[in-house]
Amino acid sequence: MAVQVYFIGTGPGDPELLTIRAKKVIQRANVIIYADSLINPEVCSSAHKGTKIYPSASLSLEEITEIIVNAVKQGKVIARLQSGDPGIYGTIQEQMATLDEKGIAYEIIPGVSSLFAAAASLKTELTVPELSQTVIITRMEGKTPVPALENLKSLAAHRASMAIFLSASLIEKVVAELLAGGYPPDTPAAMVYRATWQDEIVLRTTLNKLTERMKASGIKKQALILVGNFLNSKEKHLRSKLYNRDFKRESR
Repeated sequence: MAVQVYFIGTGPGDPELLTIRAKKVIQRANVIIYADSLINPEVCSSAHKGTKIYPSASLSLEEITEIIVNAVKQGKVIARLQSGDPGIYGTIQEQMATLDEKGIAYEIIPGVSSLFAAAASLKTELTVPELSQTVIITRMEGKTPVPALENLKSLAAHRASMAIFLSASLIEKVVAELLAGGYPPDTPAAMVYRATWQDEIVLRTTLNKLTERMKASGIKKQALILVGNFLNSKEKHLRSKLYNRDFKRESR
């Protein structure tokens, strides 16, 4: 069965971070459905003149599905654009399930997650030898419930590198849970607002001052919160064994 539907990760914001494959599909798509509240509209600039473009911020799952199904019946190529990478808080599972039920083939094209864009903006590595070899990707419970064993307080006990999505408006609760779970008050913390966009904002602080700094900034959405000792790794001058002349390796 030929693929007509593509779920495309468009990256964190900068259209130049769109993958080559993603751009090629956008260029030949007859229909584009994109999350207009999160995606830079320039991502759609390479679409041809006849392409029908649907902003999806105000559309329900049923309405999106109807657009896709009708376009498939007409033999058209559909590009469903998602911010960042579709695999992280991309809400594509419910869309894929609907297409599976209808026997419609699709493909997922990965994109650059805002997590990695934020790390680049902070000029840091998430997995630093001796500091952290684990990255926890999570969110604070709000309107969307979180499994009981995945609450922030429980996850904080690991003191790993942590990236907290979709939680800027709940910053007081976030900090309270992280402190209660075991992160020391002086744990390095950061917030990156709209990573790679022209209005990007980067805040560096410590966990006990994060709430104050974020409230002062007025930022309540489209911000990623990062916590962990990896944020001040440059001060510790740590080295991996990979490029150590005394370490035997197979590749590097």
